[in-house]
Amino acid sequence: MKQFLIKFLLVAFFSCNIYSQETFTNPIINGGYPDPSIVRVDDDFYVVNSSFEYFPALPIHHSKDLVNWELIGYGIDRPSQATGKVNLYDVQQQGGIHAPSIRYHDGLFYIVTTNVYSPKDNSKPTEMVNFILTAENPSGPWSEPHVIKGAPGIDPDIFFDDNGKVWFVGTHDTGNPNKNGIGEIWVQELDLDNWKLIGKRYSIWRGACGGCCVEGPHIYKEFDRYYLMVAEGGTSYNHAVMIASSENIEGPYDSNPKNPILTSRHLSNNNWVHSTGHADLVQLKDDRWYMVSLGIRNEMDSTSNMGRETHLIPVSWEEAWDNWVEVEEGRWEPVIIKWPVAAPETGKVERNNPIPFSGLKQSKNYSFYDDFTKPSLDLQWNFRRVPRENTYELNSKNKTLKLNLSSESFELRGQYNLMGFRQKETEFEYSTSMNFKPKKNLSEAGLSIFSQDDNYINFTIKKHNNKTLLNLSVKPRDQKLEYVKSLPVTYNENIILKVSSKESKYSYYYSTDNGNSFKKFTETAANLVLCKGYIGTNLGLYASSNGAKTNEYAEFEWVKNIIK
Repeated sequence: MKQFLIKFLLVAFFSCNIYSQETFTNPIINGGYPDPSIVRVDDDFYVVNSSFEYFPALPIHHSKDLVNWELIGYGIDRPSQATGKVNLYDVQQQGGIHAPSIRYHDGLFYIVTTNVYSPKDNSKPTEMVNFILTAENPSGPWSEPHVIKGAPGIDPDIFFDDNGKVWFVGTHDTGNPNKNGIGEIWVQELDLDNWKLIGKRYSIWRGACGGCCVEGPHIYKEFDRYYLMVAEGGTSYNHAVMIASSENIEGPYDSNPKNPILTSRHLSNNNWVHSTGHADLVQLKDDRWYMVSLGIRNEMDSTSNMGRETHLIPVSWEEAWDNWVEVEEGRWEPVIIKWPVAAPETGKVERNNPIPFSGLKQSKNYSFYDDFTKPSLDLQWNFRRVPRENTYELNSKNKTLKLNLSSESFELRGQYNLMGFRQKETEFEYSTSMNFKPKKNLSEAGLSIFSQDDNYINFTIKKHNNKTLLNLSVKPRDQKLEYVKSLPVTYNENIILKVSSKESKYSYYYSTDNGNSFKKFTETAANLVLCKGYIGTNLGLYASSNGAKTNEYAEFEWVKNIIK
């Protein structure tokens, strides 16, 4: 075990890409971390991202330099936070937690976001529940959700004005202020003592294109003006960032003549990144500005298994004439407004950029190793929905992860026994050492590469017709489950399963001699769990009895994921 650990650490060390202090490389937060929102508190930066049906929800990263980020916690990490109106127990896929905004005011952190939930029986329309969490420490604990009643729409923001007022910023369908949806931005004063909206609601902007998928609003106040920044064009190739300005928060808002201020819609489909948009701005202590934005790397079939990731873009402010105003009879003067300019050198998200803070370096080591010796799960692990009780147990005596077999298997809205961590790069080597001798037919456990309930690859040991089989099954999106290969296998205690991703192929290996030698099982294309929606791919562990009753479990000694 010691030799293995030393080998892993050496590989991780040499695979750690240390870039020169002159540049950093996008994305800055790799893996499925979309819809970034950022806040600075003194010398510390915090980013929160969408998490959809996954639990824990609302991942929070911390950085001192904008390019090296550490996952420090989640806004929702207790089952009590994810029940009732904020339901993450049986939420539909691509539902759940959407587009949060993180802010800091008077010693308290705020996250405002939306839970999107569709009833199972379709008896009611999809419900969009807007709520706020608070914490003194961004790593937690965070409060129970404060649901904001009467707040329609999605992707909310919270704005603390310098006159003491607090504003809730929301999105609803164009022309119908009482309907959920996207298309028009509204603001209304928020009473934080009672967590409720007060006063008049103002519809303030339909975006630069007049209501085409306008969402993700953020309000800022600079140069004695209010700036409203939104996402527009849908979260795909036409995604874009638009901005407008007003002297009053209630409007009217004037669109920036140079909109969009960030997009990739004008670039080739072969550009290294596309679908850039849904951004947030942050001001540094030295008054420089940056923007975080989602984007999809073009690495496989014009997309990637990682899905939408967080990127960093430099921002400058430039003056522009807005219109002319008559200051006295016969004398007119131009109205000059400052506008943010994203990526002023090139106007697009670049792969390599000047580093924000001189003398610092970006370290990109996304290799992951867990030998389950900690008293609690590593923060990287997550589940599809709130897991059932007794899903897993950390065995402090054996230093293993015990994953119980559940009667549930992959199914829509299911709470099956699956746990994973986000894939960070296209090419990797993912493996685990598993102790599992199935006793009952249909009992199954092993590795899983998954995106959603109906899109996954399972590389497992499974009991079938009283035989212990090494099994590979694939569920491509919108296709039937395919059993690729099965092979009888024998081993003493542990079996090591390994998936190697290289040159657009997944190669599957196994070892029955504690990793001294590996046999190739088969291979498939690597695009079978390709992200074509909201959610990136996860690498994980899976255990199921496939409908049968059993008390069986699988024990995992370690998992490792080496980024090549």
